Amino acid sequence: MFPFKDIKRTQKPFFFKEDDHFSDLAGEKGSSLFLGKYTLNEVKAVLKKRGFFKDAQKIGLWPLVIEIVPTESPPVQRFQIFYKRKASSNMIVDLKIKEGIFFPKDQTFLPDLGNGFRFLIMEWLTMQNPLESFSPERKPLPGQNHPGLGHGREVLDLFFYVARVNRNDGVLAFPAYFHNAILFSHLFRFFNPEKEAEILAAQKAFFNVPFVEMAWIVHLNCLIEEGKGVYEWKAEEQVCPLNQDMKQYFDSSGYKKAVKSALEKKTFHIDWECYDARKESEKREKR
Repeated sequence: MFPFKDIKRTQKPFFFKEDDHFSDLAGEKGSSLFLGKYTLNEVKAVLKKRGFFKDAQKIGLWPLVIEIVPTESPPVQRFQIFYKRKASSNMIVDLKIKEGIFFPKDQTFLPDLGNGFRFLIMEWLTMQNPLESFSPERKPLPGQNHPGLGHGREVLDLFFYVARVNRNDGVLAFPAYFHNAILFSHLFRFFNPEKEAEILAAQKAFFNVPFVEMAWIVHLNCLIEEGKGVYEWKAEEQVCPLNQDMKQYFDSSGYKKAVKSALEKKTFHIDWECYDARKESEKREKR
């Protein structure tokens, strides 16, 4: 069961089939390549194969401008897709990504790490439809300037496939917002069992609350954790495992027991007076 009333999630998996491949296009290795390995034409070929271009045309987002942008802080790389021309108002996809080694702080339920886990790390991800606006019937989530893309699966597919081709141990994200963590939770798990329990406890307690409203309740600091006070969202490592050791970690009895134990200790309630007041204040500021 997916908790929170009105939440919408993709019903298709993010992963590529084993017979999907980048084209054998040649290109010099350098900062203008995606993760220093793949040409822009190769990236476009995969997006085309996954139906991203076709879906973009269906919703009027055509033509597209796609860029692989070297950053001032390598190995972080920026990948962007725009509608018609490169402009912030025309942004469709904005991604900051890199490959890196990760050593979890708590290694209680992990196998011998050796040289650590190598992940494809998404530091920032925005996917939106710049042609659409919000309405009373379609309200924004915190941090949104435009409604979601609606076809973001094809973009995420690219990153999961790259991780598999590069033999990364998984894909790692730092969800900037509480609602990001919820949306990713059907494929991603937090390394920290207690953090995983936070998400599960909130989902369990407020499954009848509309998803957008719950996102704002947390963002406006109106969710209260019993015995601790105001609940403030803090990003931690959320992982979609790709190698067997990583999968076994999340499937281990130790991890599951730790999540269950933390879950039993967490109780939340919503300060509705706080929420109503701060939401009204937000509206006044936007007028």
